[in-house]
Amino acid sequence: MTTQQIPVVVLAGFLGAGKTTLLNHLLRSARGTRIGVMVNDFGDIGIDAMTVAGQVGSTVSLGNGCLCCAVDASELDEYLEVLTRPEVRLDVIVIEASGLAEPQELVRMVLASDNERIVYGGLVEVVDAAEFAATRDRHPETDRHLATADLVVVNKADRVAPDALRIVRETVTGLAPRAAVVEAAHGRIDPELLFDRVVPEGEIAGQMSIEDILYAAEDEEHAHPHAAYDTVSLATATPLHPRRLMSFLDSRPEGLYRLKGFVDFGAADPANRYAVHAVGRFLRFRPEPWPAGEERLTQLVLIGSGVDAAALRKGLAACELDGSEDAPDEQSMWGVLRYVPGSEDEPGSEAEDEAEVGRAGEASAARAAVVVRRR
Repeated sequence: MTTQQIPVVVLAGFLGAGKTTLLNHLLRSARGTRIGVMVNDFGDIGIDAMTVAGQVGSTVSLGNGCLCCAVDASELDEYLEVLTRPEVRLDVIVIEASGLAEPQELVRMVLASDNERIVYGGLVEVVDAAEFAATRDRHPETDRHLATADLVVVNKADRVAPDALRIVRETVTGLAPRAAVVEAAHGRIDPELLFDRVVPEGEIAGQMSIEDILYAAEDEEHAHPHAAYDTVSLATATPLHPRRLMSFLDSRPEGLYRLKGFVDFGAADPANRYAVHAVGRFLRFRPEPWPAGEERLTQLVLIGSGVDAAALRKGLAACELDGSEDAPDEQSMWGVLRYVPGSEDEPGSEAEDEAEVGRAGEASAARAAVVVRRR
């Protein structure tokens, strides 16, 4: 069985957009999930009302049970190696980019990493709905950043009149045609939009810890609705045709942010099921042997904003073998194998990665911190 890969999410946006607020919300609300955070920032770093003024190599303990280590940003890959060690048992890693950083450069570094234990989790751009026009005037590169985003969070939506918010959203959608766009207040998006929530059996039931009680009280005091998103699920015992599935994935609609699960390609590869991971336009397959005694099913979950659920189900159903056609062979798998890392049938993967992140700017000479959320 292959090792479970840890998604690495890049969180970006200009100063004041609400990145740290969103990050703190994720740390507070994703109980049951182990989150590693790398903060790529200039000067002081505020996390959960704690201020870390770090020199390179310093380590401090935060009041919320996290550990923060200040490191040089050029050591990103080295610290990814530390965070992905099996004994750390992280479920997701979030890199918060500086408000002055080029997010494409961070994405490029993640995609170029040789660490086999990570997988790209998407570029999330946070914009301030109230200051969006002014931000574009001050930072013309805003449009370029949005064009490469996989998910855009229009934050501070509660501070803008409905008509003005509609204009902001329409503008963002036009600038980020491939991204899912959600509105939020106080950075409150559902964690499941970004990553799977891992709640071990028996952990939630029983006596609450002091941490649980404190977080529950805080959540109740500052309750705000989560940004809405759509989920479509598929489970079928009928194998999928690899070529038709690739055609579906190549034409997946705007607003579809994540796709995850396992695919059965039947006779095209009877020994393996294929774990599939897609975020924005990024796509990866990983073959792994079928677990002994487990029913052979294709199980997929699609997550996005403003998607046509009926059309997605129809498109996926059209990928199923109907029994009246020849079974797919190994040659029909070539399109899938292009997205299997290390496969000899994966031509042009580096060029595809380049296209996914767009044209990156110069790397920022920023500090970084690592925060490990502990159970």
